[in-house]
Amino acid sequence: MSQGQMTSGSGQLSLPAVMVFASASIPIAALVLAITVHLPRYFASHLGLSLAVVGGAFALVRFVDIPLDAGLGLAMDRTRTRFGRYRVWLALGAPVLMLAMYMLMISPEGVGQGYLIGWLLVMYVGYSGVYLSHLAWAGRLAPTYEQRNRVFGAITGLGVIGAMGVLLIPVVMTEYAGATDAESVRAMIWFIIGATAITSLLVVFASPEVIAKDHGTTFRLKDYWSLLTRPNILRLLAADLFVTLGPGWMASMYLFYFTDSRGFTIASANLLLMIYIAAGFAGAPFAAWLANRLSKHRALMVTTTIYSLGLVTVPFLPAGNFFIFAPGMFLLGAMAAGFTVLIRAITADIADEIRLESGREWMGLMYAMTTATSKLATAGAIFLTFNVLAAVGYQAQEGAANTAEAIFGLELAYILGPIVFVMIAGACFIGYRLTAERHAEIRRLLDEKDAALVDPAAAMESLTGTDIAHRELPEKT
Repeated sequence: MSQGQMTSGSGQLSLPAVMVFASASIPIAALVLAITVHLPRYFASHLGLSLAVVGGAFALVRFVDIPLDAGLGLAMDRTRTRFGRYRVWLALGAPVLMLAMYMLMISPEGVGQGYLIGWLLVMYVGYSGVYLSHLAWAGRLAPTYEQRNRVFGAITGLGVIGAMGVLLIPVVMTEYAGATDAESVRAMIWFIIGATAITSLLVVFASPEVIAKDHGTTFRLKDYWSLLTRPNILRLLAADLFVTLGPGWMASMYLFYFTDSRGFTIASANLLLMIYIAAGFAGAPFAAWLANRLSKHRALMVTTTIYSLGLVTVPFLPAGNFFIFAPGMFLLGAMAAGFTVLIRAITADIADEIRLESGREWMGLMYAMTTATSKLATAGAIFLTFNVLAAVGYQAQEGAANTAEAIFGLELAYILGPIVFVMIAGACFIGYRLTAERHAEIRRLLDEKDAALVDPAAAMESLTGTDIAHRELPEKT
């Protein structure tokens, strides 16, 4: 697909181009949901591992994988090939992810923690290669404030298809095909492997990539550590950590809570979760629309507040009543999808701000940093919730009889943590000033700098002291 086909007459990215590029989010969203909801339970319930062992394995792998993400982000930003900058990493990450998923699928009953940790680590390396390169590529594909809302909205919206596919599989297989829960999980993994193969090929060969020009000198390692002193980056990382920890906390004990406390069957709980995920079709474009009117950080504050208020009502709904729970799950899911759109779009804006000041590409590292906080939050959610459940005496094994005290502990853990975490995430952007107007000025200066690198007249002008580098820059944040 040529650059001309990528844009409409108004300069906006064309809808077909956006949808083709966004398709890579389908297997990623499917994988994320499987990791947070189904795979931990699968290893604990069907492969004979304890809750503490499973929680510890997921947490350990995430902690090991976090510095790996930073290395991948650095490497991506410094890559310059005829094949592209981020494209090559997406092409390499996909087969690694597929292999690891296959090895996890064929895990024998009673598998040791070493096997689980090893292949989880390989899986996360492949996941990072695909996920980081796709997000960084998106940030360059959509350079303006408004276009980024649209592109990241499409990425989140199409991700709903992957998550819905993972949710439909156990419903169809257990209710209509008589399959066991374990067989359903293995079918989910095959779905993720197939979707990864198809969408990665589609994106790699159909989506163009423009490599952003470097204006500065070669990088120094200490320059990257200096990122952590910037207020906007600290806001972003803290918000991403808490906005992921809240829903991730809920997801890791979702099936336990909705079956043992709310009185739903596994199939009904999965249908409610499907409504939650499907709400992303509405929540992603709503967040993009709201961001273009209020600005991204204010839109995040609105969505986190609505999410928390909606969660407060869940314990008071009548147990087992599907039709009363469904609207509430839709509202929560729509707001959660908005979190993803807004955090991703804000990340790209801050990367532009830093590129203007430093003269170097930071997009890959920026997404590596937010991915690291997301992984930390997800791993922390699994580790913390599984250990909290163990501490209150909750039994996760199939057929186990739990006491009223254990169920009450499950209920408190499910509700209280996410409300606090999500509200903290919204509060992180109080006082944030990288608005649409400021970002437009940053983009104008970046475009002029890029043009000066290939325009001799502009380059000569810079030697006379009138170059844009001497103009007043936006306020550093």
